[in-house]
Amino acid sequence: MASHGPGQLNADGPASAARAAAERAARDSYGRLVAYLAAHTRDIAGAEDALADAFASALAQWPTSGVPQKPEAWLLAVARRRQVDASRRRRTADAAREHVAMIEDERSGIAADEGFPDERLKLMFACAAPEIEPAMRAPLILQTLLGFDAATIGAAFLVSPATMGQRLVRAKSRIRQKAVPLRIPERSDMPGRLDAVLAAIYAAFAEGWSDAAGADARRTNLAGEAIWLGRVLSALLPSEPEVLGLLALMLFAEGRSAARRTAAGAYVPLAEQDVAAWNDELIDEAEALLLRASRFGAFGRYQIEAAVQSAHCARRRTRHVDWPAIRLLYEALAGICPSPVVAVNLAVAIAETDGPGAGLRHLDAVADDARLTDYQPYWAARADLLARCGDVHEARLAYERATGLQSDPAARAFLIARRERLGASLN
Repeated sequence: MASHGPGQLNADGPASAARAAAERAARDSYGRLVAYLAAHTRDIAGAEDALADAFASALAQWPTSGVPQKPEAWLLAVARRRQVDASRRRRTADAAREHVAMIEDERSGIAADEGFPDERLKLMFACAAPEIEPAMRAPLILQTLLGFDAATIGAAFLVSPATMGQRLVRAKSRIRQKAVPLRIPERSDMPGRLDAVLAAIYAAFAEGWSDAAGADARRTNLAGEAIWLGRVLSALLPSEPEVLGLLALMLFAEGRSAARRTAAGAYVPLAEQDVAAWNDELIDEAEALLLRASRFGAFGRYQIEAAVQSAHCARRRTRHVDWPAIRLLYEALAGICPSPVVAVNLAVAIAETDGPGAGLRHLDAVADDARLTDYQPYWAARADLLARCGDVHEARLAYERATGLQSDPAARAFLIARRERLGASLN
């Protein structure tokens, strides 16, 4: 299928070209546009409404006027006019000041908009303002800058879509009611906002990396964007070990991506991946970053997770996995950053060092955590350990639960095959 840039004709007609250009702008620039608009009004919901109006105008006008050379700049200009109109309608003193500020900002921003520089990283720091509840900073970044929906954000943080949606609405309302300034901070203020930015970048990478088949272009691009953001951030804050740790973590994972599927598209678990298919260049770069981070002597979550990945990737040289080291790393991680995800991974490491029964007992100890109810890796790990302990009936039930929670067809087929290999009837 041929691609069409702005201003180009589309074989399916002007309406199709306009729709394709609008979809591309939404996919590539939605979050950035919302951030630009909200930065001046502190009203994220209002910015989203204004941008929605701009997209509607684009779909109405572009089929006849043609797709502009710079669709994002066009959308931003229209959305700003919508904001000004809304401000006029409110007719309050505050609105008038806001109106003047927006006009002044629009005037001063024309030159910058011509080039439309990528300010996403700086705006991520703006959305991590200390006035915003810490737990909502990363979700807010994911929605406003990266265009994630509440369901996707909820899955990343093990929260139901409805709950996450309500929290995001409350966070946006609070920003407006409290007049939280969404300004780009000084560089000296960035370390204090770093946790939320790193969490958002990692969540974006995880969402993109989860599309192992590469069937969804937007998700695949997310992994690349997250790594790019990590590289820019490491250049901006070269003395922050957790920034280096996160970039190393993402590169370790990306370095193994080609081995996650067979040529026929079948899922391959980490333990069975062909190390010859791993990307040595990326893994070597990750090792160097992790070593550089360790020299600062301040260990955190991302460095430890990267160290786990390093231990797995050492198999390309040693031909075996150092499970005692991995267990120690997960125990350290559980001490500083406890979560259901860490608990499940620690159980797997315990099973590899002390046997499946010990791993199963660790899973049993955390089974009451409601966040594990719909957490697919918990059920997959539980199924594997039950099977290795000889409890075929319960293993098959756990595999069924894991299969039902798995959306990736290849991974689902893998789980079904594992369950069928148990060779016992549920009846």
